[in-house]
Amino acid sequence: MSEVREFEPLVLGIDQSTQGTKALLLDAKGQLIAKCSRPHRQIINDLGYVEHDLNEIAHNVCEVVRDLVSQDPSYAERINCVGLSVQRETVGAWRKSTGEPLYHAIVWQCGRGAAFVAQEQVQQERDYIRKTTGLELSEFFSAAKITWLMDNVPEIKAAAEAKDLCVGNIDTFLVYHLTHGETFATEPSNASRTQLMNINTLSWDQKLCDLFHVDMASLPPIKDSDSLFGYTDFEGALPHKIAIHAAIGDSQGALFGQGCLKSGQTKTTYGTGSSIMMNAGDQVIACKNGIVNSVGWRRGGNTTYVLEGNINYSAGVISYLKDDLGLISSPQETEELALAANPKDECYFVPALSGLGAPHFNSEARGTIVGMSRLTTKKELVRAALDSIAYQVTDVVELIRSSAKESAGVDVTVLSVDGGATSNRYLMQLQADLLHLPLKVPADAELSGMGAAIMAGIAHGIYTDELLAQDRTRAQYVPQMDEATRTHKLDLWHQAVATAIHHGSGK
Repeated sequence: MSEVREFEPLVLGIDQSTQGTKALLLDAKGQLIAKCSRPHRQIINDLGYVEHDLNEIAHNVCEVVRDLVSQDPSYAERINCVGLSVQRETVGAWRKSTGEPLYHAIVWQCGRGAAFVAQEQVQQERDYIRKTTGLELSEFFSAAKITWLMDNVPEIKAAAEAKDLCVGNIDTFLVYHLTHGETFATEPSNASRTQLMNINTLSWDQKLCDLFHVDMASLPPIKDSDSLFGYTDFEGALPHKIAIHAAIGDSQGALFGQGCLKSGQTKTTYGTGSSIMMNAGDQVIACKNGIVNSVGWRRGGNTTYVLEGNINYSAGVISYLKDDLGLISSPQETEELALAANPKDECYFVPALSGLGAPHFNSEARGTIVGMSRLTTKKELVRAALDSIAYQVTDVVELIRSSAKESAGVDVTVLSVDGGATSNRYLMQLQADLLHLPLKVPADAELSGMGAAIMAGIAHGIYTDELLAQDRTRAQYVPQMDEATRTHKLDLWHQAVATAIHHGSGK
């Protein structure tokens, strides 16, 4: 362990997300005092396959820590522990003996497992999969991606036969890399998103591993989220090794960072995709089709479950406007353009660029723009893209609200939000209006990484749970839209979604 220091300890948070890696530094009071980030490549081929280079991610994790401590020489000596927050469902394979990746990571957005999932023998297990894992059968979870790796990459199959294969999500890969192979482990929030873990026993399910062609021996042991996962100096970025004292999926990290420790407390993270998540307490509760059960975290042997819905493209649609369509030069432009758009235009944009996630789980749906007229200009298109984020979140929150109320008598009275898109005042007001709920925006947008850091800090004895009870609200939005307008807008949105699904079906 790191030696006792005479000055205030600091806690490090690593947020390894779809678009890049951030290093966050928290002081002894849990306040964010510094951060750095590095992007990584989005490797996309003509088939729409989405991949990340695991070596690039590992390099960036260490370099972003190096960037952070270069801001102040005292930081390096004062950092006591680190928590890891990671993109979920993204999965990779590497040699157990060397740690060398055998293929790029397949990103959660990638739908290459759709053909396998559509097979009759897999479809016949839908009910078993739902009952066992809490998840809808879908290629967006890790299992079908592992199937593709096992069936299409000879080196991976050979490594499995030689008992020299590790398969895991980004948390597992980073822990393995940062500890130089000393620790091979995952934790329940990430494992619950593989579609291979029994959500009740928190153990890998042999029947599902067989169904998805996964060698169970290649999967990591499942530890508590606040376990001691080993020690690292980030390849020399720090002068001493520190404890890796938490690992968690980014969405669950944000729920924890928001202080949603009680049943019924709900948050939305606006990232490339969006995760809408409610703390469901210590038991798996029944939920409607379109949302799923997952594990929030397991601390000190106690498991917290969540109800969740995931959207494939939420704030990622803003990157699409900028990088692919060239309609904007920066995300900050979207608020002004949306506010300047013609209120009479009824253009709707369904961003099914890689199918639709919750509540539809339709991989065939295609991105669609409907309702265009002579009133539709760049401003209206940008507004429609922003609106699509709020509409998708609304659909999922409404399902979670009704499920929780019917199954557990729990209601949602406020929605906590986080992520970069929360700085967009137009979007936040629309979200409050469509949900007819107040929205709380925290002072810090980096809740995923901060949640992981706080969990690590608590496990390491620097913080207590009382830190999460502090009010960190920066802004609050209250509903202003009348019910008739709200209903009209939602009706047109649902018509647009139906068009996107119909178009994808080829009918």
